[in-house]
Amino acid sequence: MYPELFHIGPIPIHGFGLMLAIAFLSANYLFTRFTREQKIHDDIPSTITLIALVAGIVGSKLFSIVEEFYNRPDVFFSDPFSYIFSSSGLTFYGGLLLSIFSIYIYIKRKKLPFWILGDAVAPSLILAYGIGRIGCQLAGDGDYGIPSSLPWAMGYPKGTVPTLSSTNIELANKFKEMFPGTPLPLDIQVHPTPVYETLACFFIFGILLYLRKKLKVHGTGLLFGVYLVGAGLERFLVEFIRLNPLYLGLSQAQWISIGLMMAGLLVYAKQRNKFYTV
Repeated sequence: MYPELFHIGPIPIHGFGLMLAIAFLSANYLFTRFTREQKIHDDIPSTITLIALVAGIVGSKLFSIVEEFYNRPDVFFSDPFSYIFSSSGLTFYGGLLLSIFSIYIYIKRKKLPFWILGDAVAPSLILAYGIGRIGCQLAGDGDYGIPSSLPWAMGYPKGTVPTLSSTNIELANKFKEMFPGTPLPLDIQVHPTPVYETLACFFIFGILLYLRKKLKVHGTGLLFGVYLVGAGLERFLVEFIRLNPLYLGLSQAQWISIGLMMAGLLVYAKQRNKFYTV
């Protein structure tokens, strides 16, 4: 992992920040291209992408703060300002939910075609998330999984949240639980879940592009529904091999994933008669 890639003069270029910028530019390019085909002015997708970026970062941080406050209030109150203003500690679903809400308000105020924009933005969203997970992999920011003995398991000793047994007590305890009797290593090898998610997102992105070419959508919301199901499913599955608090047997992200999948299925059920195969 490479939390800090290189310097431009005195300015450090961080892996996560660089991938975030690439994700933003890629999503904006793709979204603009698809909306242009629907005769929508280029200012609209650029504004929506900017809203998504700002609301995504703010929502991710707010959600992470609430989560930390709820799960570990003693740690949070020991140094709240450092945690609030730290560049680490971002929760994807908080950003996604605030982004969707903010974009929905903008679209309603501008009286724009919601389903046309939803179908156009779906591939951009999943692509941007996949690229963003490359940033998580480079940063080693704690999004990795539980200990593993698989050949492709890896450690993140220099990550922003290291996998060193001497500092990551929660991970060390999980290793002891999973591999009783095995000496505790200095650097614990774990599932590289950011890599899993990136591959899954690129696969979903390919599916969306395939469906887009095969279906004449006409703003039905079909692609947006498929995106919600795909994004929810991949996160639901990967959470089984991540170390997160459980609520009634599932992690917080898994409960939200179930909500996303249900929403996607409802969109599909409601809109499926409004498209046809070409």
